[in-house]
Amino acid sequence: MASAELRDELNCSICLSLYTDPVSLRCGHFFCRSCIVSALDAQEAAGVYSCPDCRAEYPERPALEKNRKLRNIVERFSSTQPEMEETRIFCTYCTKSPVPAVRSCLQCESSLCDDHLTAHNKTMDHILTKPTTSFGFKKCSLHKKVLEYYCPQDAACLCVSCCLVGEHRGHQVELLDEASEKKKNKLREYLNELSPQKAEIQERAQNLQDRKRRIQEKASDKRKNVIKIFMDIKKQLEMAEKKTLNEVSRQEEKIVSQISHQIQKLEIQEDELSRKMHHVEEMCGVTDPIRLLQESDITECNHGGEEDTGGDGGEVSSDEDLDVGLVAGQTDDDVSKTKEQDNTTYPIVHQKSDQKDACSEQSNDVQKEASVSDQHEIPEDLDEVLISLTLHRSMRDIVTNVTSELGVHVPDILLDVDTAHRVVKISEDLKTAKISEEKQERPKSSGRFVTYSQVLSRCGLSSGRHYWEVEWNQIGGNDIGMCYPSIERKGDESEMGYNDKSWCLHMYDGEYNVWYNSVGLALSEKPTCPTLGVFLDYEAGRLSFYELCDPIRHLHTFTASFTEPLHVAFCVDEGASVKIKS
Repeated sequence: MASAELRDELNCSICLSLYTDPVSLRCGHFFCRSCIVSALDAQEAAGVYSCPDCRAEYPERPALEKNRKLRNIVERFSSTQPEMEETRIFCTYCTKSPVPAVRSCLQCESSLCDDHLTAHNKTMDHILTKPTTSFGFKKCSLHKKVLEYYCPQDAACLCVSCCLVGEHRGHQVELLDEASEKKKNKLREYLNELSPQKAEIQERAQNLQDRKRRIQEKASDKRKNVIKIFMDIKKQLEMAEKKTLNEVSRQEEKIVSQISHQIQKLEIQEDELSRKMHHVEEMCGVTDPIRLLQESDITECNHGGEEDTGGDGGEVSSDEDLDVGLVAGQTDDDVSKTKEQDNTTYPIVHQKSDQKDACSEQSNDVQKEASVSDQHEIPEDLDEVLISLTLHRSMRDIVTNVTSELGVHVPDILLDVDTAHRVVKISEDLKTAKISEEKQERPKSSGRFVTYSQVLSRCGLSSGRHYWEVEWNQIGGNDIGMCYPSIERKGDESEMGYNDKSWCLHMYDGEYNVWYNSVGLALSEKPTCPTLGVFLDYEAGRLSFYELCDPIRHLHTFTASFTEPLHVAFCVDEGASVKIKS
């Protein structure tokens, strides 16, 4: 009864359960924090707060004070009676206040506290169990008696009447406690069997978690690497753009400068011609024939300047006046005599005329040569080939840098005609193989395939990471793969994929198959595009095939320990052709 009274003191008056995080109001009453908060929230609408126990009113929402000591008391009380708290089953005979039960009587179908249990044990000898409210399943449904035995034959719990007069009469039965213990032992053995399986599953799960973490870390590193590569590509693209634009600007500046220079020369010539035309127009307007005829003939010497005209726009010099002009008081006869006496003037005039003719011809020749020279110096248009080569080289450098950054080499693969079957036709660039209607005239070679229409590449790959692309016409059958140079050249052992020296991807009739050492595997993927990528990591022993659709699909990866150089190998059927793209 003492524990019941203590429990009453430790119960919250709102929820009637043990205090949970107890707090108190100024009036001194205790409540669970959640209970009093809910109560105060409900009172908030009325604007008046009161204690649920004593009804003491508060004008404002009262502050809640923690009580650690009371909380510790509640925790200790709960720890001393764990079963009572867990079951929440109370004594049937404690009617005034609920007291946790410590036992239940199957015959009486009642639960008892410590005090009532003591009185019960003094008066009767009944079967007691842990506190329970389910008494029905502990009694026989047929005879309404307590179940005390177990029948292993029928796997059923029995009462005394079932063993004596029921359908289980004559069966080998066991006491419930003994049967329960046997089953517990059996369950423990099974548990021991399950424990290693659980440990194995946990280990596998841990391995998967570790693998997941490694993949995530690797993906994060790859993501950073890809971002870095694309940042570098952007920088290189900017540099390539700048370099190409600079080349365009350089050519433009050079040609425009030459054209501008030529235009300037033409403008000078135009000005000179305009000046001469103006002078000619003036001469055409002269009415004095003597003055007009005494002017130098500018039609005979195009390069003359002021020297041709005497420097004054057509005025005759004083010496010429003495030679050919009339002096005041002189007659025509006197003039004639004077000319006959001074005949040295005329040869000089003829000599000047000859010089003018030569000068005119020389000037014309020089102008023609200068014009032709200027026309040849100025390009007709931009050198687009040079611009394209500048761009191509920059882009090639970008691709080279990216492949170098990724650690992948793109080999220049050429097919070896000396290994090609006579019905396999090889293109002039040694990149394409297809079936020919007629056998090719080729010299005998120990490395030539005889039985199957196959061909190998010239050079083998014995280290590093390599990638190349092939394209097939999606007609007929075709094999692409790699093999050792020691593969047989005739017989069944020489067919790709049917020995331990070759690995191939077979494409035929809309299907993909992979073959190695006569073992084939049909792939679920169907061909959707003609271009395929092949990746070889020699040291890692990895040979992978990809379909270069959008997005790129991984088809299959062979893993092996390579012991010889690997040669690219093709096998083509009638109508099929395969081409090395890179």
